[in-house]
Amino acid sequence: MSPTRYIKQLATTLGFDYCGIAEATLLDDDARRLESWLNKGMHGNMQYMENHFDKRIDPRKLVDGAKSVITLLFNYYPSEQQRSDAPQISKYAYGQDYHEVIRERLKTMLAQMQEKFGQVQGRGFVDSAPVLERAWAKRSGLGWIGKNGNLIHKQAGSFFFIATLITDLELEYDGPVADFCGTCTRCLDACPTAALVAPGVVDGSRCISYFTIELKEQLIPDQMQGKFENWFFGCDTCQDVCPWNRFSKANKEEAFTPLPAILNFSTADWEEMTEESFKEIFRHSPLKRSKFAGIRRNLRFWQDGHST
Repeated sequence: MSPTRYIKQLATTLGFDYCGIAEATLLDDDARRLESWLNKGMHGNMQYMENHFDKRIDPRKLVDGAKSVITLLFNYYPSEQQRSDAPQISKYAYGQDYHEVIRERLKTMLAQMQEKFGQVQGRGFVDSAPVLERAWAKRSGLGWIGKNGNLIHKQAGSFFFIATLITDLELEYDGPVADFCGTCTRCLDACPTAALVAPGVVDGSRCISYFTIELKEQLIPDQMQGKFENWFFGCDTCQDVCPWNRFSKANKEEAFTPLPAILNFSTADWEEMTEESFKEIFRHSPLKRSKFAGIRRNLRFWQDGHST
């Protein structure tokens, strides 16, 4: 079995849904796009996006002698949905924190590659380092970047976590696929805060996910009042309206089984929750990123938007 075939089979064994491989090289076009995006301030208060620019565009600065970038997709589409009369949470946060779940799989994958091929150097990343995951996913043929800025897989939509494993192992490389968004503008038309400023360009400083997760200030700007629809942690609007997500299927990962609280909490349950119960219920959940204070802030903003 060739190393490439072995790695793709290993990815399936570890629970990943898709695996693509690209040559580790400088991302020239993406570097220009990223620089323009940053210069326009579309990252808002996410200063970390300005850091390590050189590493974001060149994987060889993350792993010495890097030759291949392995990109892996992990389906998170849930088997059940929240009750519709409660504050809404982005589907990616229904279960356990994906960082914890996928990071362990990447460690196992690298360890098995080293056992099989000997002295293999590599590093695994899942949304926690200066890596342009979607760019690599596109280069490795796992989909195209939709007008909503998400990676879209033709057979399975966009509800995927993207993980990256950079290695000095030389492998066979996949090529990019065509863009199948066509003339559709459903995501552009549906974005509640007009954060999709052009096809494939997201003004992060206007995105509901930015305000409800990334923004650490005590208050969400007043001009956003009434624009969040029913969302209070993240937002899935641009994915929910995407025709390609009609192909989404429920994931089979036990760790991503929706928490009962997320499925069943009413507005009153969120209001009555104490900090102690929040820490207990959501100790392994992505919601812990906003901390209890952030969840309370989001809830107040959500309530104000529904009382006007």
